[in-house]
Amino acid sequence: MVDLLDLQKSFILSHLHAGDTAVDFTMGNGHDTLFLSRTVGDTGKVYAFDIQPEALLSTRKRLEEEQAPCNYTLICASHHLVRDYVKEPIKAGMFNLGWLPGHGNHGLTTAWVTTRPAIEAAISLLSPDGILLVAVYPGHEEGSHEGEALQQMLSTCDRRQLCCSCFRIVNSPTSPYFYIVESK
Repeated sequence: MVDLLDLQKSFILSHLHAGDTAVDFTMGNGHDTLFLSRTVGDTGKVYAFDIQPEALLSTRKRLEEEQAPCNYTLICASHHLVRDYVKEPIKAGMFNLGWLPGHGNHGLTTAWVTTRPAIEAAISLLSPDGILLVAVYPGHEEGSHEGEALQQMLSTCDRRQLCCSCFRIVNSPTSPYFYIVESK
C-alpha cells in the first residue's frame, strides 16, 4: 500500500538539501515545518504560515520539543502574503489544503481565493530545481473545489519551465492526493 506522506517526503528530499530555503505554506500542527527544518539544517531557512494563532502555538511547541534547528520563522498571516515575508528564492514549498487537524473547526479551511495567489507566488519564488508539493483533501466541498481549480491552473503552465504532476489513488476518490510542481 502506498504511504502518501512517505511519498511526499521522498519527492521533497530529491530537491531540498542542507542550507536551502523552504516554506510551509500551511503550518497546521507543524509536522511539515519540522520536516523542512531538519532537512535544511542549521544553515538553512524555513518560513511557515498559518492564519490561526493556535497553529503557531502548536507548531512552536512541536519544534521546541523535537529540538528542531533554530532556522524557522513562524508567521501568523495568510499564505497568499508570502512575498511580504520571503524575499529570496525557495527550493521547496509545502501546502496541505483544508483545515487545522485536531482543532475541530472544520468551517475554517483554506480557500481558492487565497490559495491561488499563494501558489502563484510560490511558483514565482521557486529556484531552479525547486519543488512545490500541494496536498488536496477532496472529502469536503472547498477541498474538492480547490483540487479541481488547481488542476485547471497547473495544466496551463509552460512545460518548458515547470513539470506539473499529480499523484492520486484512483479507486478512492475522496482520499487525499497531491500535486507536484518542479522547476526546470
